[in-house]
Amino acid sequence: IDEVVVFHALDQRHIKSIAQIQLQYLEKRLVALDMNLRVSDAALAALSQVGFDPVFGARPLKRAIQAQIENPLAKEILEGHFAAKDTILVDYDNDQIRFSKTG
Repeated sequence: IDEVVVFHALDQRHIKSIAQIQLQYLEKRLVALDMNLRVSDAALAALSQVGFDPVFGARPLKRAIQAQIENPLAKEILEGHFAAKDTILVDYDNDQIRFSKTG
């Protein structure tokens, strides 16, 4: 063994940062559709909570973002609830992720 690398466990702060990075990819895809995305602190905290596992770290986060935001938002867009030029706010209220237009 040449070297020992110690990995420290991720905490909620790290998971929140990783969630922000992952959501930036979604934001870029929406910009290509001429839409903007804003994620509230409450929604980010909820995603961080759902997407964190003490054993697996941030691995469940991508699936949580897909299940909680990407898939429902895609359905909303396809149903015509959002269109070009819209800014979509992702919020968390009453134990549920919600989408609305802002501005």
